[in-house]
Amino acid sequence: MLAFTFPGQGSQRSGMGAAWVEHPSWEVASEASEIAGRDLTSLLLDAPMDELTRTANAQLATFVMSLVVLDAVERLGLFPAACAGHSLGEYTALVASGALSLSDGTRLVTERGNAMQVAADQHPGTMAALIGIADDDAEAACQRAEDDVWVANYNAPGQVVIAGTVGGVANAIDKAKMLGARKVLPIPVSGAFHTPLMLPARTRLRQTLDDVVFHSPEVPVVANVDARVHTDPNEWPGLLSAQLCSPVRWRQSLETISGRGATTIVELGPGGVLTGMVRRTVPEVRGVAVAVPADLDKLMDTVAGTDEWTASGPVHQGEHLYTSERVIVSPAPGVFEPDVQLAALESTALADATAAPGSGQGTEPGSLLAVGDRVGTVGLTEVRTPFDGILVRWLAVRGERVIEGQPVAWIRTGGGRS
Repeated sequence: MLAFTFPGQGSQRSGMGAAWVEHPSWEVASEASEIAGRDLTSLLLDAPMDELTRTANAQLATFVMSLVVLDAVERLGLFPAACAGHSLGEYTALVASGALSLSDGTRLVTERGNAMQVAADQHPGTMAALIGIADDDAEAACQRAEDDVWVANYNAPGQVVIAGTVGGVANAIDKAKMLGARKVLPIPVSGAFHTPLMLPARTRLRQTLDDVVFHSPEVPVVANVDARVHTDPNEWPGLLSAQLCSPVRWRQSLETISGRGATTIVELGPGGVLTGMVRRTVPEVRGVAVAVPADLDKLMDTVAGTDEWTASGPVHQGEHLYTSERVIVSPAPGVFEPDVQLAALESTALADATAAPGSGQGTEPGSLLAVGDRVGTVGLTEVRTPFDGILVRWLAVRGERVIEGQPVAWIRTGGGRS
């Protein structure tokens, strides 16, 4: 099952449209130019990075480039069973799903970019990626900074982006290093996106959102704000408005997509950052990036291939998998604690590690579960499995603050007790 994901601001590159000029899908860029009332083809072909980095230009250019790639993939006869987009990419996902028209999507992205540029000029800020730190420790670093700084993106296990004023981010970085962050990567932006500093942009964008017609998505779209699927078109204006000042729950969104049965997640647009996050977050799912026409052949080879894929690697031709994956979700918001009997399966916050806490207690990976078995708690609420199956791994770590409906464990059905 294919899922499509779309990148956000920061993925743009100078000349990123050049490889597509001779492709039939390039006509999408011309159509979007007419809608936007400006020459977007020049932005995709000739704009230097200093021009392309400006928020108003970066968002529109990335949105249109991703739609060119989407059109090319659809011409191959490939369509998704689910969509999601990182920050700006959520608008591309909504167009891909049929929830937004190209015209309305282009108009919204234009207004969003302009509104965020103005907000960034009014309230200058910056962002930084913290590597090798758990979600709750990143949150604690922001709180202990006692300044205007917040978590902006939950990108992958062990990768969290913070944003705020320049001073606030600097203070939080110092606290994060004390809490175990292995590396800090500054992000060259002038705004603190997905934080309360974007409130002026949210107010302005909401006026445009109220004038746009949203349709029921033809395929499920997972929202940034809560990592849940929303099929009611009336919910999307509020979700997109809230997204400007709320963290992007991308790790949780990938887990939701995986939990719905996706076997291949295809990133459509410039760059390939989201594909790397797939490998770190849901390694049992294949990640494929399509940024240039040559990548279309790679995608078709992946789709047409007879090999299956598991968390431990490919299953050779001739073998077949008949298992079915499910996720156990949190019944309430709060702090997640895995059940003591299953604690030996607790996942670390790092992307490439799954380790037991070393107590010597609990069961080994592959523990059998029956319907109704308790797997942990969220606050005072018990988390119980609605399925028989084998507990494969945790999707939330001990002490992580989760929201209602967020996946906390992955199980493979068909192997449970009766």
